[in-house]
Amino acid sequence: MAVAWRCAGIRWVGGVPSLGWVRGAERRVSPLVYGRDLAFRAVGARACVGARGNVCPVGAAVSGRSTGGRCAECARLERAHSVAADTVADDPRTYRVYLAWFGPGMVKVGITREERGSVRLLEQGAVAFGWLGRGPLMAARRTEELLRSALGVPDRVPYAAKRAVRSALPRPEARVAEIQRMYEAAAGLEGWPPSLERIACAPVDHAGVFGLAGLPAATGVVGELVDGGRVTGRLIAAAGPDLHLAAVADSSVTVLDTRLMSGWELTGDSVGGEG
Repeated sequence: MAVAWRCAGIRWVGGVPSLGWVRGAERRVSPLVYGRDLAFRAVGARACVGARGNVCPVGAAVSGRSTGGRCAECARLERAHSVAADTVADDPRTYRVYLAWFGPGMVKVGITREERGSVRLLEQGAVAFGWLGRGPLMAARRTEELLRSALGVPDRVPYAAKRAVRSALPRPEARVAEIQRMYEAAAGLEGWPPSLERIACAPVDHAGVFGLAGLPAATGVVGELVDGGRVTGRLIAAAGPDLHLAAVADSSVTVLDTRLMSGWELTGDSVGGEG
């Protein structure tokens, strides 16, 4: 029996939101277009998406409410090899430290591999961001900790908080100004690692990429997918893992976290899941 394509959640490819698909070792993506209708149905049971690009060895089932989309063992393996786990101190690659802005008073600090560019910021749904510096992993880590302790800048912002403000964002100049103020405060701190090269402040705004201009307030958020469950709507915006879908009948807006889609076989011509 042919193995079905399963969704792998959203992918930001060249600054364009796309849905990722996996079938065994095969990978593919299907771009999403604002203004187009999506309609799909979940089929069967949700399966673990595996870890580090490998399939789950036992094909474990996963709860429909899990945003991780992995069984406990695969989740452990995935995190053990992530930058967040702090287990790869000898990583020779260059990392960048950034400030990400999600809404008024919601700025976080983080790090990402330089080779990834701004993909990490798109994945997190950062409406605006600015680079602080670049250098070895541990220097980037120490800088991140410096900002967290000295300025009280968190390294995480809950997705519920991000979603709550997307339809009522201040003007672009206000977003940039907040990034600039935080940059200046960070630049004035003592204790920056000498191996971290400073980067001049040059804020980048993602509101246009995400399609946030004139975005209506969301009236609901999908909590889980189930076998036979259908999702339909017109895609009007995408930020981080979230798709904002407008109902054709009454224009009410529902947010779908695509992390809930990972591991599902989905049918429907609009999403390109069948190859």
